[in-house]
Amino acid sequence: MELTSEALVNSLLALGVVAVVATLWLWPRLAPQRPLPVLGRIGLLTVVQASVLAVLALSVNNSFGFYTSWDDLLSPGGAKLALTSNENHKGGTPAPDALVEPTTEGGLEAVTNLPKGPPEEVGRIESIRVNGKETGLSDQMFVYLPPAYFDQKLALVRFPVLLAIAGYPGTTLNLLQELPLAQTAIELQRTGKMPPTILVLARPAVVPARDTECVDVPGGPRTETWFVKDVPEAIRSTYRVGRTAGSWGTFGYSTGGSCALRLAMRFPNVYGNAASLHGDFTVRQDNYTGGDLFNGDTKLAQQHDLGWRLQNLPVPTLNLLAVSTHTESDYPQTVQFVDQATKVAAANPQFTIESLYLNDGGHNFESWTRELPATLEWLGAHLG
Repeated sequence: MELTSEALVNSLLALGVVAVVATLWLWPRLAPQRPLPVLGRIGLLTVVQASVLAVLALSVNNSFGFYTSWDDLLSPGGAKLALTSNENHKGGTPAPDALVEPTTEGGLEAVTNLPKGPPEEVGRIESIRVNGKETGLSDQMFVYLPPAYFDQKLALVRFPVLLAIAGYPGTTLNLLQELPLAQTAIELQRTGKMPPTILVLARPAVVPARDTECVDVPGGPRTETWFVKDVPEAIRSTYRVGRTAGSWGTFGYSTGGSCALRLAMRFPNVYGNAASLHGDFTVRQDNYTGGDLFNGDTKLAQQHDLGWRLQNLPVPTLNLLAVSTHTESDYPQTVQFVDQATKVAAANPQFTIESLYLNDGGHNFESWTRELPATLEWLGAHLG
């Protein structure tokens, strides 16, 4: 059973219940103060406590996404996989030195509300492992291919790409289970409110033990390089996707939203569009990040401050959308950034900024789900 599967949690939960019942039934029989009864009592208590702790640990892991597979858990640091050939989607010929490998990890089988049917009618979601040539990082992702991708009449067409980044802590699976991203995109594409688009679903922390905020940490994980070099290169090597920045976009909620804006602002030649649900505009420092990600380098921190970039650097060719609620704690910062960006956009037509605000809602999936359809429609209207 997969590490993140509900079957494993339920099995351990059943084991715990059986162990508790067995303890209540056997305890009187193990009352004598002799070695074997004492060992029996210790054994029963050990099984009960181990099963309860295992259920708690798995539940926490499934909620926060610290580990997504047994290999992830048992091989800290993630052994880099060899780059092997796989069946690609350009015509069925083997791709040498492929950067993408099919995988069964990630818990996709737990998502039960995806449309059922042949790929030509409902599209297909694939679980893949991306191996980074530039950073040496490796992580599991999901890719949604729309029905048009399998239309033989469109065999030479390249499709726009939306990189969707989950919040932290959390798994890539949250983009399907907690936030119905693919399900909403499928419905919007079916009704013509969003063009056929390839979705690439990822988590922000390729090194799960630390929130790296999608930046290159000095002396640490190069998460930014992973998202702007390794991931696009791997997707382009395997799928029929657009080559220009205008056909690529980033999207995310919470930390993923911060990443989406920052990646696009810093690398508009890679991602020409970005939408953020309740994201930040500077790199946060807290217990999750382990303190200052830039190790005291104020100039480097400044480079990642989106407001500072608008004031001091050339204005990029970019389309941005900031989404929040009037009752969200980050609302004042969002309004401040949008106002600043609007002034910049007025003098620079290659740069656009728009905003959407709900009247109420907090920093949670309920709010993000309500904001999702309009956000995806906006992205669909801007992706080349």
